[in-house]
Amino acid sequence: MNTDSLFRQIVHKKSFLCVGLDPDIAKIPQHLHNNEFPVFEFNKQIINATAAYSIAYKPNLAFYECRGLLGWKELEMTIDYIKQNFPDIFIIADAKRGDIGNTSKMYAEAFFNKLNCDAITVAPYMGEDSVKPFMGFKDKFVILLALTSNASAADFQYFTSTNNKPLFLEVVEKSKAWGSSENMMYVVGATKASMLSIFREIIPEHFLLVPGVGAQGGSLVEVAKYGLNKKCGLLVNASRSILYASNGADFAEKAALEAQSMQKQMEVLLKEANII
Repeated sequence: MNTDSLFRQIVHKKSFLCVGLDPDIAKIPQHLHNNEFPVFEFNKQIINATAAYSIAYKPNLAFYECRGLLGWKELEMTIDYIKQNFPDIFIIADAKRGDIGNTSKMYAEAFFNKLNCDAITVAPYMGEDSVKPFMGFKDKFVILLALTSNASAADFQYFTSTNNKPLFLEVVEKSKAWGSSENMMYVVGATKASMLSIFREIIPEHFLLVPGVGAQGGSLVEVAKYGLNKKCGLLVNASRSILYASNGADFAEKAALEAQSMQKQMEVLLKEANII
């Protein structure tokens, strides 16, 4: 998938919602535990309920890898289900990989060729040769961690270098030369929404993956104010607020209502910005 096809979906659905598929086995409704593949069944019902409002899904690998072979099987089943039933939806492997070249190449093979994801999150700490192997795949994206939404982001990301720039800006300015807006995106946390305007000065055309709206308290209005570009340029992720809108038999119905509510807000913001 390329940015043009992504933008077409944004216009069609009047949305820039990404749903994080982070299924905590301890939190999914109890009645699903009787299923042979409880996480897949949970994901399938969430996907069916929210696909009309979502541009992307973002499975977080930790929630699958912690369950061993069964978890990996359910991840494969989830991605296959999206590809077969909703082929226009963008799939992000939230894997946060980042290692030397040969290892990165194997990670890229796993997530792009084996799992057929459209994008993968990558930590850029080891530099260009740890990121470049992910970029040799047509219509696939690397999403670099730039500024995250967690409380401890300040431990390193705001560290100021000798030229008085915080480390997260050094990462963006250096890495933008490694690829283009057609194969790179960046993670910028919604709890740092005002920072999006700084990113837009450096990378005006790139898509930004923005976590932190919903359970983490980030403002969708603020994210749109500072982050929208002429092709939207945003994928705003919500996970817990949608997945666990209910822990009962109506969990999928409540998830749909939450996703629809976010989509309606996004539609207003896209219209105000003259994008749709």
